[in-house]
Amino acid sequence: MVTDAHGPLPRFPDGFLWGVSTSAHQIEGAADLREPSVWDVFTAEPGRVKDGSTAAVACDHYHRYPEDVALLAGLGVDAYRFSVSWPRVNSPGGLDFYDRLVDALCEAGVQPVPTLFHWDLPAGLDWLDRDTAYRFADHVSGVADRLGDRVPRWITLNEPAEHTLLGHALGTHAPGKALLFDALPAAHHQLLAHGLAVRALRAAGVTNIGIANSHSPVEPASADPADVEAAVFYDLLLNRLFAEPVLLGQFPDGTAALMPEGAEDDLRIIAEPLDWYGINYYAPARVGAPQEKPTEFGGVALPAELPFSLREFEGVPVTDFGWPVVPEALTGLLTGLRDRYGDRLPPLVITENGCSYEGLDDQDRIAYLDGHVRAVHAALAEGVDLRGYFVWSLLDNFEWAEGYARRFGLVDVDFATLRRTPKASYHWYRDLLRAQRG
Repeated sequence: MVTDAHGPLPRFPDGFLWGVSTSAHQIEGAADLREPSVWDVFTAEPGRVKDGSTAAVACDHYHRYPEDVALLAGLGVDAYRFSVSWPRVNSPGGLDFYDRLVDALCEAGVQPVPTLFHWDLPAGLDWLDRDTAYRFADHVSGVADRLGDRVPRWITLNEPAEHTLLGHALGTHAPGKALLFDALPAAHHQLLAHGLAVRALRAAGVTNIGIANSHSPVEPASADPADVEAAVFYDLLLNRLFAEPVLLGQFPDGTAALMPEGAEDDLRIIAEPLDWYGINYYAPARVGAPQEKPTEFGGVALPAELPFSLREFEGVPVTDFGWPVVPEALTGLLTGLRDRYGDRLPPLVITENGCSYEGLDDQDRIAYLDGHVRAVHAALAEGVDLRGYFVWSLLDNFEWAEGYARRFGLVDVDFATLRRTPKASYHWYRDLLRAQRG
């Protein structure tokens, strides 16, 4: 056992992978050196982003990546999860940037873990179009051919659930479509793209492949049958619809009818075997029957016509984003996935876990991370095969429709000067990693 200001922290198994995550559109900037993405189109429309900002410069990671790699080395992480911008790869010299980044990471002793799609679809493509999945597979082949000799771990997609819900069902993220349940073909085509990407990566001779799916444990607002039914549906829509095609090769209860014609024929591709399964976790969800007034999902108003509503947790702290802080829910999520999917569940990796808080002396973030690291260890103690943990995020960044109003980073970024300043949580995580190896 090791000790920090919050009490004894347990030791993790040797070889447990510790990391930190970012995404291309949120940090890279250098928008003039790549093709536009759907997010560039979206943020150019007035009113789409709460502070009216764009990611044209963001953290300027494209030009400042040596400084950021030095921060990673100082932090002492084993691995860095970043994303490869498809629009940048489509541009002259775009892959050269990722060559330089991967080389710098390897030289610093940090494993590069690229995510091949993190929401920044090239402008002009559409996930409602089946052909986009095949275009993505071609993109993946090109990236793997270039970087595969130095990359030990790969992620196909990031959070297709949120990209479908927020970008295609509600219209509050790019590409700004408000289709409600008519958005589900976008979910299917992303999952098809995942399966095709796995095949493309295997064909390129690379291994150690996963996906980063978001998961939230769901509890009903009460024992009332209407609340229970709503919670079951929400769990189906946000968790099972994106896990079971990948893990089981089947659509969960009744959802096949909502998919494009012939979708079931794609399941053998979608369910290509994985080496591990990534989980992005932030908070649990408390769900009840529909209410007359809109409720919120991650700061986004949900239409009242949806067959569920989101309710507040009582008596728990919340982040600056208003998300409930319930670390033990992560333990329950992990053991629940193990129990639900059994031997069909590959080894797990927490590919994102973090919170939004202001300030350099971010004790609330330290408390959040401390609690969730303990929750991860509790799941290990209950026999969950969990291989790694990545904090979101290395840097404060462009937080999608929130603009620069939310601060998730271990490192503060002054967006006027782009100066980086490690926060208290950076030093806490560094000390945790040193103690784990001591």
